[in-house]
Amino acid sequence: MVRRGLKQILAEEFKRASFGEARNAQEALDLVWKEDWDVVVLDITMPGRSGLDVLREIKRSRPRLPVLVLSMHPENQFAVRVLKRGAAGYMTKESAPEELVGAIKKVLAGGRYVSNSLAEKLATYLSSETSRPPQELLSDREFQVLRLLASGKIVSEIARELSLSVKTISTYRTRILEKMGLRNNAELMHYAIQHQLVE
Repeated sequence: MVRRGLKQILAEEFKRASFGEARNAQEALDLVWKEDWDVVVLDITMPGRSGLDVLREIKRSRPRLPVLVLSMHPENQFAVRVLKRGAAGYMTKESAPEELVGAIKKVLAGGRYVSNSLAEKLATYLSSETSRPPQELLSDREFQVLRLLASGKIVSEIARELSLSVKTISTYRTRILEKMGLRNNAELMHYAIQHQLVE
């Protein structure tokens, strides 16, 4: 439904454009490798691998291809992270209908798209390295594990979901607690809820 709606909005503005559509991470990557696209609109949450993984793959194989990340997650969860990984812009799904066409035009012209509120956050973020929130110290995988732990999943469930060993997830958990100065899962959950890192 969301894909269809976005496609319709874009088709009205870009009359001669052709569109591709992917239901999951692997389909998205296959399409990127097969065709010569002008822009990719990528969701963070999709079946298969995470959108962050897909973004990394796209930037590795097609560094010049602009990727606009469109997500249901609030800006404070992912925006800085995806922009640092090479995305040309970040927007939330609720702002998409009004802002999508302008955002696409901007990234096609070689610019970057961020909302006004995100631009403010980025200015604050860049002005003082010391004021960076602790979750920004985490790698993408650690951040993914943090969000899964904070949503109440246990280590073995996360290991299954990410196709990693229980030992690896336990190591990630230890690293997350150390980097963020937290003592246990309860503190981690409290922090994640307080900072809106989980739904």
